[in-house]
Amino acid sequence: MAEMKQHTDAHAGGHHGGHTEEHFREKHLMLDPLPRGQMNDMVMESMTEPPTWRYWTVFAILSVIVAYGLFYSWGKMIVEGLGIAGVNRPAYWGIFLVNTVFWIGISHAGTFISAILRVFKAEFRRPFTRAAELMTTFGLVQAGFSIFMHMGRVWLAYWLMPYPNERMLWPNMHSPLSWDLLAITTYLLSSTMYLFLPLIPDVAMARDKSTGWRKTLYKTLALGFRGTEGEWAHLRNAMNIFAFAIIPVMFSVHTIVSWDFAAATRPGWNSTIFGPYFVVGALHSGMGAVIVVLAIIRATMKHMKYFIRPEHFDAIGKLMLIISMAWAYFFFNDYMVQWYGGDKWTKQLLHFHEAGPMGWMWFAMLIFNIAIPWAILWNPKWRSTPWLVSIVGILINFGMWFERYIIIPVSLTINRMPFTWRMYTPGVEIPLGIGTLAFFALLYMAASKLIPLIPVWEVQEGQMAHKLTKYGRETVVTVSELE
Repeated sequence: MAEMKQHTDAHAGGHHGGHTEEHFREKHLMLDPLPRGQMNDMVMESMTEPPTWRYWTVFAILSVIVAYGLFYSWGKMIVEGLGIAGVNRPAYWGIFLVNTVFWIGISHAGTFISAILRVFKAEFRRPFTRAAELMTTFGLVQAGFSIFMHMGRVWLAYWLMPYPNERMLWPNMHSPLSWDLLAITTYLLSSTMYLFLPLIPDVAMARDKSTGWRKTLYKTLALGFRGTEGEWAHLRNAMNIFAFAIIPVMFSVHTIVSWDFAAATRPGWNSTIFGPYFVVGALHSGMGAVIVVLAIIRATMKHMKYFIRPEHFDAIGKLMLIISMAWAYFFFNDYMVQWYGGDKWTKQLLHFHEAGPMGWMWFAMLIFNIAIPWAILWNPKWRSTPWLVSIVGILINFGMWFERYIIIPVSLTINRMPFTWRMYTPGVEIPLGIGTLAFFALLYMAASKLIPLIPVWEVQEGQMAHKLTKYGRETVVTVSELE
């Protein structure tokens, strides 16, 4: 980093050249290095500073919501049965599975940002990979809760696991619940390991700067990491292997979720496009959630404005715009094929989506997922404004939740037996769904005080690789390959 400073300072002669280089440093994190010790202290200070009264107020409110909305309501449903929920003929699947699909979709952002962008060597990903990876793990926890809620008799959850027993009874592998269990379990284990690997150097740094119980915790998590050349080589090899291995897991997980619906011969579900459609939808909601989390971290945690800059919101905004276009293509592809090629029940269902009691949700879905992102994210200035692009992210997540609600309980209303048609009306599902959202936020707040949310070693590595080079009157950014 000192070499980079000497390199850039050597070219700072002349008013025009100096102004250009200063502009580069202000705009790009990779070109604005600080001393390594100072960066480590900034990350540690954001973790260890005493929580403010605002932090404890929000933490207490979320804890109350989790206690009532999740655990009390869930306990009440266990005692009284699924009858207090709104699921009934013909909509046997309700908000529980809407939330399952939604949370699995949220979890895809971490793998996309950390694994796919790492493989493609996208340098802008460096400061926020940790925040995205945490979203993957915490989102899958909420997806698991939603599956268990949907089961009703949760104490029999072990029936889903393929274990040998003396009566030769095996789980029903035709059941979508078994598919979801395998998908969520596999993804949760692999994503947690992928979260832990790049965390090792940062907890080793925290171990050397901490005392008391924190030092004991970080010493355990660091696994004796000392930063030798051999340890770095092994760590990079392991991360590269996991990055390539977890990408097909990411695609397969949400494809399996889509098969829950596509394998059924119900109107509106029997679609061969559901696999890629669900994967793109997962990325759409996940990227929207990442931008919201980054905006909150930047606004509430100390020193985060140095690490998370408008350039990062601009880069993610471009990805959000591209994914929104891809989602629009798959949505209208699925819609037109079913409209022109479906039977009369499928066409009636599609008309019901638009003109039925939940028609407002269908139009809101299109506005939030397509119209608003296309209207705002094309503009670089708007795209680089954290509060504006985070509002777009919130609306995208509303739109994607509406989409899952339309696909599951609304679509179940119309079947081939009109005498069974009945609108789904949720009951205890509402507080339970709010409880999972509060629990997700609560886990994030706790993590912000326990582990570094910024992978500081990745930022430092990127700053070592980036340099400003002058060719005549032009100043360009060059990136060295680090081994």
